Amino acid sequence: MFVEQVEAWRDACIEANGGMAAQAGKLQKELRTKEQENKALSRELRRKEAALAEAAALLVLRKKAQAIWGDQEDE
Repeated sequence: MFVEQVEAWRDACIEANGGMAAQAGKLQKELRTKEQENKALSRELRRKEAALAEAAALLVLRKKAQAIWGDQEDE
């Protein structure tokens, strides 16, 4: 093997790995973005579930109150 061949091989390997490093960095950035979106959607889902549970509880309490005291809106 000649020195020029070894240097060319080394340069080709470095360039090949450099492209992979850039691609890996891009994928890491996309992953972080998707994780942040996932976290935001999870927070929003928990908030909406809590609001729905509260609305359901208020509806049940209203029906129980109407059953006990009758319809107060008629008076």
